[in-house]
Parts: sequence; structure tokens; C-alpha cells
Amino acid sequence: MSVAILSTNRPYLARLVRLEWDPVRESHVLLAPEGVLVLNRTGATIVGLCDGERTVGEIVEELRGRYDRVAGDEVRDFLARLAARRWVELGDG
Repeated sequence: MSVAILSTNRPYLARLVRLEWDPVRESHVLLAPEGVLVLNRTGATIVGLCDGERTVGEIVEELRGRYDRVAGDEVRDFLARLAARRWVELGDG
């Protein structure tokens, strides 16, 4: 299932999904009833910015202020994969 991510969407974590630090894995993870997803630093930063207030466009701009070479398409693809798994919801912007 392909999910279209618009720059105006305001992503947020689904109701039963949590972003946490896992000291055993020494990385951030997304915890959901369906499983665990281990995130790299950039993925954890993206998910941490998904507060339902910021738009996808604002998230991309925030990331560009923190990292070199941030591609908006890659951020949207990452969020689309999470939305397809129903780990992220997409609020309208």
C-alpha cells in the first residue's frame, strides 16, 4: 500500500506507538503492538519531530538546519513507510 505524503500533512505517532530510547540496543526504537522498529539517529529525529503541529515541509526544513544533504523525498518516503504500517498518522494541513 502506497501512502501519499504531502508537504502540508502534519504527521504524528499513532495512538499505541511510542518513541523510546532502548539502552540495550543503544538506539531509539518505535514500540507498537505489532513490533519494534530500531531507528538510526536521523530516523529518530524525524519521528521526534512528528508532533501533529509541524508540517512535513517544516520537518524537512528543521532537518536541513541540523544535517547536511537532507532530501525532502527521502523524508517523505520514510514517513510513507511508517504511515503504511499505521505507525504514523497524517493530519491534514
